[in-house]
Formats: sequence, C-alpha cells, structure tokens
Amino acid sequence: MTPKALAALHAKALAHGTAWSAAAWADFGSIPSEFLLTEPGGFVAGRVIAGEAEMLVLVVDPANQRAGLGRRLLTRFENEALRRQAHTAILEVAEPNTPARAFYEATGFAEVGRRPGYAPQPDGTRAVALIMQKALTAP
Repeated sequence: MTPKALAALHAKALAHGTAWSAAAWADFGSIPSEFLLTEPGGFVAGRVIAGEAEMLVLVVDPANQRAGLGRRLLTRFENEALRRQAHTAILEVAEPNTPARAFYEATGFAEVGRRPGYAPQPDGTRAVALIMQKALTAP
C-alpha cells in the first residue's frame, strides 16, 4: 500500500482519534524497530523495543469489518513481534471505543493502565486511553 492509500484507509476507518497523514506513513518503517503488515482492506503497524511489542494502529476498512480481517492482522502482528523476540504486546485504545475494547479483550488483552485525557475524540475532547497488555507465546 502506498502512503497515500494507508492515510486514506486510516481516515476512512477511524471512529476515534486522528488519522496519520501520507507524510507520516511515508516515514514509517524507517526505524528498524517499526513494522507494517498489510492485507487488502486493512493493515497493522507496530514496533518492538526491548522485548515489548507496541501495536500503534490496527486498521480495517469498515466494509471488511466483522469478517476476520482484524483477527488475521492481529495474529500477524503477534507473530512478527515474536519473530522480533518480543515477550509482551501492548496497545492503547480509547475508553469509549467499546467495539475495539471488546475485540482486544476477546483476543487476550487485559487493561493494565489508564491515561486520562489522552485519546483525541471526534468532538475535539480527549478521552481516557486504556493501556492493554498481553503475554506473547509461540503458536
């Protein structure tokens, strides 16, 4: 996917927060710890530092939601994190984003912290961001 396509899909799928620009996507991956995994209709971006994998974004086109693409991308993220010798995975999700929270909980992530006033919302306010974590194990 081109940086422009990544930015467009990110903006289309985003219900909470701010989409990354094409320029931001063009720079992504220039640091060895960062990685991007794509599939038609979605992508996941993350990084691994000191044994910890951070999922920065998981994006699925709204037309492809609830068809298993998000779970496939999450599995690919976890496998890449393990390949890069990560032992845990973390992510942040806006507290009001109940569908995403339910998805992450169903896939083994648990809340380990909170960041009040951190997650930008469509109305310009900032919501609590939940920090979620999962231990990674080889399949």
